Parts: sequence; structure tokens; C-alpha cells
Amino acid sequence: MKTTKYIIALMMGFWLVGCQNFEQMNENPNEPTEVTSDVLLASGMRQVVTTVTEESFLLGNNAAQITAKTLRTEVDAYNWNAFPTLWDGLYSGLTDLHKVEDVALSSGNLKMQGVAKVMQCYAYSVLTNAYGDIPYSEAIQGGDNNFTPIYDAQENVYASLLSSLSEAVTMLEGDGQISGDIIYGNDADQWIKFAQSLKLRLLMNASAKVSNAQDQFAAIVTDGRIMTSNEDNAALSYLSGFPNQFPLIPLKTGDFDAVALSQNMYNSLSEHHDPRLSRYARPNDDVYDVISDSSSFSGAVNGSNSGNCSKDGSRLGPQFYNYPGFTDASSLGLSMAEGIMMSYAELCFILAEAADKGWIANVVADEYKNGIQASMDYYQVNYDAFGYTDFEDFYTNSGIAYTNASDIWRQKWTALFFHGMEPYFEVRRWYVESGDSFDNIPFLDLPCEDLNGGQLPMRFLYPGEEQSLNAANYSAAVDKL
Repeated sequence: MKTTKYIIALMMGFWLVGCQNFEQMNENPNEPTEVTSDVLLASGMRQVVTTVTEESFLLGNNAAQITAKTLRTEVDAYNWNAFPTLWDGLYSGLTDLHKVEDVALSSGNLKMQGVAKVMQCYAYSVLTNAYGDIPYSEAIQGGDNNFTPIYDAQENVYASLLSSLSEAVTMLEGDGQISGDIIYGNDADQWIKFAQSLKLRLLMNASAKVSNAQDQFAAIVTDGRIMTSNEDNAALSYLSGFPNQFPLIPLKTGDFDAVALSQNMYNSLSEHHDPRLSRYARPNDDVYDVISDSSSFSGAVNGSNSGNCSKDGSRLGPQFYNYPGFTDASSLGLSMAEGIMMSYAELCFILAEAADKGWIANVVADEYKNGIQASMDYYQVNYDAFGYTDFEDFYTNSGIAYTNASDIWRQKWTALFFHGMEPYFEVRRWYVESGDSFDNIPFLDLPCEDLNGGQLPMRFLYPGEEQSLNAANYSAAVDKL
């Protein structure tokens, strides 16, 4: 009996040793057991920027009548649904960015915390501008078993974002170092400029609901740490190969052709023989050396795709898609498009509008002109093809020079091409300021055969899964509408 027990014990010992050896054999010494914060930061950045870039193509540009849908025209015709990909994509990116902040906090890396916080503020600002009240203060708390976050009121989200951006600036001035930054190459000063510029955007967007918005705005401008050139653009340069290339590149040609230059944008650009026309759209004859507005381009009408609404519009420009058999961006000396969160051109128009409102002492016409030139420079336009020698020739002789406040809106709208959801957010703001009407927005009009009673939709619907996954808080948010 003792011998039997000894044999069993010996066999168990061999088994345990064998299991341990087996586990050791299956451990890959080259594979990390935890994802590091630099990898998470890059992942979160890519997810957020790619989401807003894709949604700019599908939603932002079309809702703002910069481009027009030629197929599946629900966005154009104001027959809106929930558009859950914007919600899902941004909250997915926020999951990584929250982890980055937690790791940076535990290690005392203030600069890394600051970057993560700025990116979070950007993502949350898009979410609240799109949906209104959103999960915010209790968002991304699944690790603490909170899977049903409350929806914070939009005014509270805005106040917190402005405060958080100020905290981020202080962190970016502090100790530590940044790693994994695929936007600004680990440059803390650039992140400070973006944070401060983003605050100016938020203050302009919600000036009626933010206390002392004018004073806060002026103080930031006086501080001076804001974007001052295209080198400061908050933009992601994509790589050439899948899956890190510009997100429209993998599309089938039919899906890419579902969006075309809008008639309103075509009319606005061609009126001034604007060289950005051959960057925003492909010439129908694929000739770039000499441009004739009337024969080289066309614009699709925003609205339904019935026979009454012409959808004959030029394809989008070569920087946005490698169209088979046609001129590509590289042959024009251009890089493929970036994913833009905010640009210096946009900031110039924000400053121009603030100066027009009397918030700051900057010269309106100067900031307006700076914005146009920044946009032109960014797209490396070909002045010669449109009959101009340089920017000064264009500005002086095209009829685009500043005359009144509506010029600021028009040129900002023009410059916001592929700026995420910002084109729609700005058009909505102007629409409200114009008495819920397009009448005072001379470069826009009501879409053809719209399905929303002649009204611009004010927000997106919450994703349908929120009704089942977070029912009580979803209902509370809907009841407030």
C-alpha cells in the first residue's frame, strides 16, 4: 500500500514538473505580457483620427454641403438615423487614451498625461457636439464594473473640457516625456498650441452658454501659445500601406464615387476661379495644367437622389483616393491626405470672427486673409493653372478680399474640407445664428427634396444599442430633449 502511494506521489510530481515545463515552453519571450503606454497612445490617436476622417467623408462634409452623396442620400436629404460608427469609433479610441492617462499618472509622467488628456478632450468635444448629452464623467469605467454610465449634460461637458484642457497645458509644462506620439512627434510645445487652439474653438462654438467666454478667449490669444502656421496643424500623416493608410484608399471605386463635390462648393470656388478646386476635386477631363471651371468640373446637388436632384458631380481630388487609370497625387507632387483634427487655417477664421465680434483687437481682414492663404498653402495649389501668379495676385484680383462678416463664414466653410465633423458643427451654428434658416448663409441652401420639413437636423440620434445596454440613462437623456 505504501509502495502504491509512493508511486502515485512520484507520478504527480513528474506531472507537475511537466506542466511547469510545458507552460515555460509556451511562453514567448519576445511577446510582451502588457501593452505599453506608447503603443496605447498611438492606437488611441489612430482610432480617433481615423474615425473622424471616415465620418467626414460620410457625414461631416455632406451635411455641410461641401460634398454631396450620389448614392444612399440619407445624410443629404436630412433623413438621419443614429450613425453609430461615430459613437463607437470615438469611445473605442477613448478606451486606449484613458489607459494611457492611468499609466502616466501611476508613473508620474505629467507630459504623457497631458497628451492623453488633450486627445480625450478632442474626442469628447466631437461626441457632445454630435449627440448633446453623452456618457462622460462615468465613461470608460468598465474596469470598475460600471457598464451603465450616466449621460452628462452638454453644458457640464463643455465646462469640464475647458477646465481639462487648462490642466493638460499645465501637465505638458511639467516633468516626464512623451512617447508613441504619431501626430506631433513627442513635442510637448505643439500639444500646448493644439490645446489652447482647441479651447478657442470650443469657446466660439458655445459662447452663449459659457460664462466669461469673451474674457477667456482674449486671455488665450494674449498668452500667444496657439497655432501660428501649418506646421502646427493637429493632423495625422498616414503611412502608405494597409492598415495604416488614409482610410478612403481601401474603398471600392463605387463606394468612393458615392460622394462627389457639391454644387454649392463648386459654385463658390468657380465664382472666384479658386485654385483649391483642383485639390478638392478631379478635373472631369483629368487635365491639371490649364483649368476651365465650366468644362473641367461639376457639382452634385445636395438632397435626395430622385430625378429632380442632379447628382452629376466631380470626383474628389487625387489626394483622397488612388483612382485607377487617372492622375495620382504623387505625379502632381502631392502627398496623400492627412486626417485633420484642427488646422491653422481654421484658427485664423476663429480669430477673424472673434475680432469681428469685438472680443480681441486683431485686425479682421488680416486674420481672414491669413486663413485663406494657410488653406492655399496647405493644399499646395497651382495658381498658374487658374491664371494667377501667386497668392497676392489671387487675393487681389479674384474678388475674394474681405468685405463683411459673411465672407468669414464662406471662407471658413471652404477651408474646413475634410476637417472631421467640424464642417457640420459650424454650419449648424451659423444656421441657428441666422434664425434657424439658410436665408442669411448665401453660399448654402435647403437640400433638394429634403425629408426633415425644411429644417437642418440639430443632432444625431443615440445608437440603438444604448436602448438595451444602458436603458435607464438613455431614457433619461432622451426625456431631456
